[in-house]
Amino acid sequence: MNSHDSERLSGLLQAMGFAPADSEAEANLVIFNTCSVRDHAEERVYGRMEALMARKAAGEDVLIAVTGCMAGRDKNGELRRRLAMADLFFPTADMVNLPRWIAELRPAWTISGDTAEDYLKIKPLRLKEHQAYVTIQTGCNNFCTYCVVPYARGLERNRPAGDILREIYELAERGTTDFTLLGQTVNRYRASDPGSFSAHNPYKNHFAALLWEINQMPGVARLHWTAAHPSAMTEEVIHALTLPKQVNYLHLPVQSGSDEVLRRMNRKYMREEYLETINRIKAARPGMALGTDIIVGFPGETEEDFQATVELYEACDFDISYTAQYSPRPGTLSLRLFTDDVAPRDKKLRWETLQDLMEKNTLRKNQEYLGRTTQVFIEKVEADAAYGTSPELKAVKIMEPMGLKPGQMTAVKMTKAMTWLLEGRMA
Repeated sequence: MNSHDSERLSGLLQAMGFAPADSEAEANLVIFNTCSVRDHAEERVYGRMEALMARKAAGEDVLIAVTGCMAGRDKNGELRRRLAMADLFFPTADMVNLPRWIAELRPAWTISGDTAEDYLKIKPLRLKEHQAYVTIQTGCNNFCTYCVVPYARGLERNRPAGDILREIYELAERGTTDFTLLGQTVNRYRASDPGSFSAHNPYKNHFAALLWEINQMPGVARLHWTAAHPSAMTEEVIHALTLPKQVNYLHLPVQSGSDEVLRRMNRKYMREEYLETINRIKAARPGMALGTDIIVGFPGETEEDFQATVELYEACDFDISYTAQYSPRPGTLSLRLFTDDVAPRDKKLRWETLQDLMEKNTLRKNQEYLGRTTQVFIEKVEADAAYGTSPELKAVKIMEPMGLKPGQMTAVKMTKAMTWLLEGRMA
């Protein structure tokens, strides 16, 4: 989501007359688009400010802006005071005001462009020609106790289906073939204009209906979406996983395998409900690769709670997990309600246990590809190799890539399997 917001920021800046600098040291406008999911992500911002302040102290004309989740969640002004050296400090949605703000701060600069009403209508400057992120929803209504998203991005807001379908259609016309739909609870999408869906669309669920519409578009080769919430995996959404252009991968965060921890997290489902959802997904699309998010060391997590997470991991047989050690985030309910009582050493050991389990799982699953031929989406081509992803979004290196170009799909026979990389040759 932040990467796509940066593309939108870049599009706005280009429309204002700015051009990219070759390096941060040469830029006279530097914007930090920040993430607040982890504490260390925010700490990096403070470190990066030192070099910019040295340039200002030396008399250089450099304008510094901070946007993204840090500004979005700063309800009491504490972060703004700590980042007082920044000339601008604003939530993501307020980027629409940049033309006016910069013109006021730097009257001598020539600023073009009009102020938009909605930042989601700003045309992104896309980083890749054949792949595109498409935001369909922003914000969140879940209020998981550990999470800053509802405070940083606000409550859930869905884009009109007509705007989404028009954007994808125009991108596909220009040669984009691989699409990723973005939302904080993407599978809870609800269109304000359901009349934009075809009369013969078979789905009533708005998210499933949106997926079906995109699947009908010529030029679209692959479709992915993230991040889903287990409680919104309805029968129709699960059925939509079988649509032909859907990648063979689903990321479904679980966070914990313990009912008590899930309750304290306010995840709105229990262990058995999650496992049942996974079983329904596997029945609908056998062989689908599964990813998840897990937090270890959440307040009150006992060794028994953690073992329940390990057992759930084994039962689901995940292909990949993004595991984090719990860190209290200012402004979240968990900081106010619970004591961070799991020792750092225990958090680290639990993280290492899941990491080891994941790497064994990932290597075992990758080794099953040996000798198989599968379609690979090409993302990058170099002189001696091409790089892409399988339908399960596993990284693939293709040796001797004769005539391959980014955006193509090609059959590859796998000859080597490592933990994080498959290697093969054109079949």
